[in-house]
Amino acid sequence: MGEPLLYKDFDKIIDICSAYKIKMNLTTNGTFPGKGVIEWAKRIVPITSDIKFSWNGATKKTYETIMAGCNWEKALENVKSFIAIRDSHFQKSGYYCRVTFQLTFMEFNIDELVEIVRLALHLGVDRIKGHHLWVHFEEIKNLSMRRSPDAIRRWNVAVEKVQQIADETLLNNGKKILLENIFTLNQNTPQNISSGGVCPFLGKEAWISALGRFDPCCAPDAQRRALGEFGNLHTDSFLDIWNGDSYLNLVKSYADHPLCLSCNMRKPAGEL
Repeated sequence: MGEPLLYKDFDKIIDICSAYKIKMNLTTNGTFPGKGVIEWAKRIVPITSDIKFSWNGATKKTYETIMAGCNWEKALENVKSFIAIRDSHFQKSGYYCRVTFQLTFMEFNIDELVEIVRLALHLGVDRIKGHHLWVHFEEIKNLSMRRSPDAIRRWNVAVEKVQQIADETLLNNGKKILLENIFTLNQNTPQNISSGGVCPFLGKEAWISALGRFDPCCAPDAQRRALGEFGNLHTDSFLDIWNGDSYLNLVKSYADHPLCLSCNMRKPAGEL
């Protein structure tokens, strides 16, 4: 958790990916600390399948309010520079690193969702991915777009506009921009983001904490711990945990778990 490029040994991880032909999937706030965007991009692009820029506004005020400490103008220049290096690498090598804007959908930025997509199209961003604000304490409840039928209605209107833009406007490479987790909600069931929705993590991804703990998903830690304890890589092998009874039972039964029923990460079955 946090900004991965601040990790002192991140260059070693890049070297390992390069040596073993492993593709990295990276999420960053786009500040590119230490080396700057040019040097980081030269290192990252050749070994990355997808780089997600945390991006939560289409205006300076909204972006800097949500992304505290970041600078709007600098962020834009960094995305442009990164994409330019990505495109240059693709032309020389044929290898393409996808660029994504990753959002948290909430009251602060819902009115800019359409313009965020337009900006992404203009910059050459391949995908918009996001999720609804996870309300795990009372103070942010009023920011959720799932808090009331009216908030859901406003969300649904924005979704329809965004989907129309994505259908009508192509990227410079002739492809459609990808929209992920941007779908309408049912106003009558605000606590259930997708009736019959499928978990995108269980049986597909593993989350390992800095302490070595095997975590089944990216839910806030206190809530996630309610799913059970599955093991620690300091004492257990990864495959023993993955194939263990505790984890397999969760994979089979998660749909009835209270946390999973309210999870904002679940997707309609057709989107997986």
